[in-house]
This record gives sequence, C-alpha cells and structure tokens, in this order.
Amino acid sequence: MANAQFAVITGASSGIGFELARLFAKNGFDILITAEDAGGLETAAATLRSEGATVATTVADLAHADGTESLIAAIDAAGRPVDALAANAGFGLGGRFTETDLKTEIDMIAVNVISTVQLVKHVAQAMAARRLGRILITGSIAGLMPGAFQSVYNGTKAFLDSFGEAIREELKEQDVVVTVLMPGATETNFFHRAEMDDTKVGESKKMDAAPVAEAGFKALMANDDHVVAGFKNKFQALMTNILPDPALARMHRDIAQPNSEKAAAE
Repeated sequence: MANAQFAVITGASSGIGFELARLFAKNGFDILITAEDAGGLETAAATLRSEGATVATTVADLAHADGTESLIAAIDAAGRPVDALAANAGFGLGGRFTETDLKTEIDMIAVNVISTVQLVKHVAQAMAARRLGRILITGSIAGLMPGAFQSVYNGTKAFLDSFGEAIREELKEQDVVVTVLMPGATETNFFHRAEMDDTKVGESKKMDAAPVAEAGFKALMANDDHVVAGFKNKFQALMTNILPDPALARMHRDIAQPNSEKAAAE
C-alpha cells in the first residue's frame, strides 16, 4: 500500500497477537507478523490477506538468540522504518516451582523478557532517532501479584509492566509512545500450553482476544501509558493496590494450583 505505515507484531499466529495484527491492518498499516509456528503463521497471514492486508511473515523462535536476531534482520531487510511495534510474544507455565521444568522456564524468560528487551531496544533506538513511533508491550495483570503456581510467569510479566512504564518516561522526550497492555485471563491457547487445564483459572470464562487487542490498540493510539482490558480485570488490578502480597499470593494459589478446578467443584 502506497505511503502506508509499517507495523511489526510478534506472537501473531493466534490470540491477542493475531487480533492486534488485524487491527493494525484495518487501520492502514502494512504488517510484518512473526511466530515460531510456521503453519499457524501462514494460516494467519492468509486470513489477513483475504481481508485486504499487506502482510509479510518471518518464522522466529524467540526462545533462542538467533531467533530474535533473525527477526531483527527481517525488520531491517524490509527497508522501511517501523512506525509501530507490538511486542506481544510470550507464554506461561503453571505448576509447583520445585516440580516444573527448568528448561521451559528458562525459555519462558528468554521469550517474555530477553527477546522483548532486545527487540524493543533495536526498534526504539531507530524511533528515537526519527522522533516518531509507537510501541505496545503485552504485559499482564499477573505482573501485579505474586503468582503462586505461576511464579516464573508472573515474574516475567512484572518485569514487562515495569519496563514498559520506565522506557515510556524516557522515550517521551523523543516523541515515542510506549503503552503497556495488561490483559487478564484471555480465551487463547495460553492455559493449555501452560499445562493449566485442570486449574480454576484454566476452566473459567475468559475474555475474548479481540476486545483485549482492541483495548490495547486504542490505548496505544491515544498515547495512554497502560490499559487493563475488561471490567473484571480492572477490579482485580485495583485489588492489588489494596491487599498485601501474602494475601494476593494466597488468592493466586486458589485459582492456579493444579486440580483447583476439581476442588472447587467438590
């Protein structure tokens, strides 16, 4: 599309990332989408193209440094400035910390934190030099509370929530907007991949991905610092400002402990 802006969306083969890609495309952006799942990525791209989007794809496993580097190379190879970045890729893992798989947790830190920092730094430096650009970081209300039985995941999201707000303050001097999207439980493949199907939160009714993405996109375009998507999630976020951390950890245990869904039904 002539004179179109250019947006990069990570974790875009499904869920919130896919819906963000759709919103950028509908609002006149050419888009580069990425995910580790080649089949899912091509299916997503085909759907977006059928809706009129101009879509480029790159398969990248952001759990490994060479995956992030290949994504950065693809961005640079596009030969155009990035007007917007949605750093959305991430995954979780539930379970008792002493029993969960360490490699999976290290990969989670790599995807959720390390690759996000590396990608945002690369894009933000160019945006700051141009004095123009927007960055949306998918954090979570999970980052506002100690995540018993999701300890590493919540820790990564606490980092992202803080990181986004911090660089927003720095980059506003260069007219670069940074917004943190803070979803709660969302209807995606997240809980199945996180091995949390048998938890209360895994079985609960969740917010659809489309309105979550829309809240994030609108907040980014409105230059908001952050947005919590959904009334229920706004209430939960408010509670984190009232209750002490031990109480929040107990509350999180209640919804995230394995077999909590079965216990709740008995």
